[in-house]
Amino acid sequence: MRSALAVAKEARHKELAVPYKQTLSQRVPRLCGIVLCAAGLLAIAGCEQEPEKPKPTPPEVLVAEVAQQNVPQIHEYVAQLNGSVNADITPKVQGYLLRQDYQNGYFVRKGQLLFELDPRQYQAALEQAKAQVAAAEANLARYDADVARDTPLAAQNAIPQKQLDNDLASQAAMRAEVQAQKANQQNAELNLQWTKIYAPIDGIVGVANSQIGDLVGTSTKMATASQVNPIWAYFSVSETDFLNYAAQVSQIIRGKNNQLKKSIVEYIQANDEPYANKGTVIAVNRAVGTQTGTIQLVAQFANPDSVLRPGGFGRVRISNGETQGALLVPQPAVIEVQTDYQVLVLTPENKAIFRPVKMGERVGPNWIVTEGLKPGDRVVVEGMQKVQAFAAAAPELMKTGGVPVIAKPWAPAATQAAAGSN
Repeated sequence: MRSALAVAKEARHKELAVPYKQTLSQRVPRLCGIVLCAAGLLAIAGCEQEPEKPKPTPPEVLVAEVAQQNVPQIHEYVAQLNGSVNADITPKVQGYLLRQDYQNGYFVRKGQLLFELDPRQYQAALEQAKAQVAAAEANLARYDADVARDTPLAAQNAIPQKQLDNDLASQAAMRAEVQAQKANQQNAELNLQWTKIYAPIDGIVGVANSQIGDLVGTSTKMATASQVNPIWAYFSVSETDFLNYAAQVSQIIRGKNNQLKKSIVEYIQANDEPYANKGTVIAVNRAVGTQTGTIQLVAQFANPDSVLRPGGFGRVRISNGETQGALLVPQPAVIEVQTDYQVLVLTPENKAIFRPVKMGERVGPNWIVTEGLKPGDRVVVEGMQKVQAFAAAAPELMKTGGVPVIAKPWAPAATQAAAGSN
C-alpha cells in the first residue's frame, strides 16, 4: 500500500496540470488572431501607392558654334639643333699638353690659340733638319766646283770624259739631296708649329677633354668647336608631307629661288616659347628613310646671342599655304575613341546627340573638322560627362531625339581670364 504522503503528492500534481492545459489551449487561438491581423495590415500597406520620384533636371553644358574661316596650313615637326660647322679639335702631332689658352665654353675667334704642346723635341728635330740642309748644300757646292773645273779640261782632253760625267751625276744627286733635306726642314717647321693648336672657326669651344700633362696625339679629341651663328635645326617630315611640296624641293637642289626656301620657319624652344628670329629651309637630304618613311630637312636661324645651342630639342613650324573655308571647333569638344572621333551636337530643341566626325590639323586651340559638321552647328565643349551620365540613366533618350540640356555659351580660357581681370 502507498503511503499517505505519496497519495497526497499525486493528487497535487493532477490539480496543477489541469490549469496549465487550459491556459495553453486558450493561448493558441489568441496567437493566430494576432498573426492574421499583422498579415492584413501588411496587405493594406502594400496596396498603397509609392511616392513618385522627382525627375532629374537636364544637365547644364557650355556650347560653341562651328566656325568657318580661312586658316594657314601650319605643319609642326620635332627638331634638333646643331652647329652649321662642328670642328673636332685634334692635334696633328703627339706631345704633352702644357697649357690651355681658352676658357671652357667661351666664344673664340678663328685663329685664336687654344692649346700648347711641349715643343722641345720638335725644336730639336728642326735644328737637325737645318744642319742636314747645310751639309747637303756644302756637298753640292763641292760638286759644283768639280764640274766647273773639269768641264774645260774635258774639252781639251786633259781628263777623261768619264770623270766629267761622274762629276755631273754627283752634282745632280747632291742637288736632289739638298731639295730633300729642305723638305725635311719644312716638315720639322710644321711639326713645331703644330705644337700650338688654334681655333679653326669662329664659334663656341666646349669643355676640354684633355688636362694639363696629358699625352695627346693625332687620335685625341681634345675639344669641339661649333659655329652657332647661324645655327641649323634638323627635322624629318613624312613622305606624304614631303610630296606636298616636292616640286619646290626639286628646285632647292638645283640652286634656284623657290617658295619653300623663302618660306618662314618658326622655331619653338623647349620651354614652348617661340624663338625671336625666323628661319628658312636651306637643305633637303638625299633620300627617304626606308625604316621611318621620312626625309630630313634643315632650317637655318640667325643666332647672334648664342641663345640656341647644339644638341637642343624643339619644334619647327612651317606655313604651307592656306586652307579656304575650314570648319573649326574647340579641341575639348572632340571625343577620341581609339582612332575614331565624335562630338556632341545640339539640335534646335537643345537636345544633345552624338555624331561621328573626321578631323584634320590642329590649329592653335581649335581643330579642323573635315567631315560631319556644317557652319553654325552647336557642339558641347564642357559638360560632356554630365550628358553621358544622364544618357546612361535614361538610354531611351538617345533613340528619341537626344538628351535635353541647358545650353550656355562657351568662352575660351583667354577670354575668361580677361573678363575676370576686368
